[in-house]
Amino acid sequence: MGKKRLRKQFEKPKKLWDKQRIEKEKKLREEYGLKNARELWRMQTELRKMRREARELLSGKGSDIEKRKQQLVGRAKKFLIRRAEVSLDDILALDIRDILERRLQTIVVRKKMASTARQARQFIVHGHIAVDGAKIASPSYLVEFGVEEKIGWFNKPIETGGKGGSSE
Repeated sequence: MGKKRLRKQFEKPKKLWDKQRIEKEKKLREEYGLKNARELWRMQTELRKMRREARELLSGKGSDIEKRKQQLVGRAKKFLIRRAEVSLDDILALDIRDILERRLQTIVVRKKMASTARQARQFIVHGHIAVDGAKIASPSYLVEFGVEEKIGWFNKPIETGGKGGSSE
């Protein structure tokens, strides 16, 4: 069996040196504690793919439209939109912040397990954070809504309803 060919997981912006875009990206990187612009571009590419698929389905192009629609809506429900009914218009209305909010790094900060995004990133990379008991070492891991409350410290029991903080 041959080696799997690695593909670039993001698309670079058309205008690489656009001042407005660079400033906007810098604010997002600081707010969400991203290491570099490449991480942001990867999330933007994911969002772009989902929106492109939604537009194709709305226009009725391609085969197996119902099946593809169910898959896309299922993926959006799992990671991005917390509602019972999700339409393709909801997917088209998604913003980059919607995806960035679902990253493990962001959720660790929101759960007050870390005081800053950089600290959260370090905890995750060093293997201190677990999702549903499994160690996750990728800060960009997209957390499903169902396992969000199961995020805790690796090899420590998950506290339920107790006071926040650790007893170290």
